[in-house]
Amino acid sequence: MSRIIKKDKHLRNTVKKYGNDILNTPSYQQSKGFIQHGKKSVFQHSIDVAKMSLKISRTLPFQFKESELVRGALLHDYFLYDWHDLKISIKNPKDFFKLHGFTHANTALKNAKRDFVLSENEKEIIKKHMWPLNIKPPMSREAWVVTMADKICSIKETVHRR
Repeated sequence: MSRIIKKDKHLRNTVKKYGNDILNTPSYQQSKGFIQHGKKSVFQHSIDVAKMSLKISRTLPFQFKESELVRGALLHDYFLYDWHDLKISIKNPKDFFKLHGFTHANTALKNAKRDFVLSENEKEIIKKHMWPLNIKPPMSREAWVVTMADKICSIKETVHRR
C-alpha cells in the first residue's frame, strides 16, 4: 500500500473517530443530495474539508483540538438546502447580503445547534468559516484552519469541474 493511500486512510479514520455520530444521522445524510461545487456533494465536500483541516493542522507547530477541528469542519456547511435553487434578485442592492455566501454559515450553525451538542470552538468554526464574507474573523486556531481548508477545497472543486 502506498504512503499516500495510508495517509488518506489515517485521515478518514480520524474523521470517523471524531465525527461518526454526525456522519450517521439521517439529517446529515441529506447533505449527500445537495451539490456544493461542480459535482461534489455537500457531504463529500465537508469530509474533504475535515481531512484537509487535519493535513494543515499537522504541518503547523501548534496544538490543535482535533475533535473540534473535525466536528466543526463536518458541520461548517450544514445548511441542508440546494443553494443553487435560491431565487434572490441582486437587482436590489439590499438583497446582495441575502446571498448564500453571506448567510449559510448562520444557517449551518442554527441547524448544528439544533441537532448536536457543540463546544464554543465548534460554534466558532461554523460561524466564521466564510471570512472574509462574514465580517468578523475567526478567533481560534481551529476556526482559521477550517476556513483555509474550505477555501482550498472549494477552489479545487470549482477548477476541477471545468
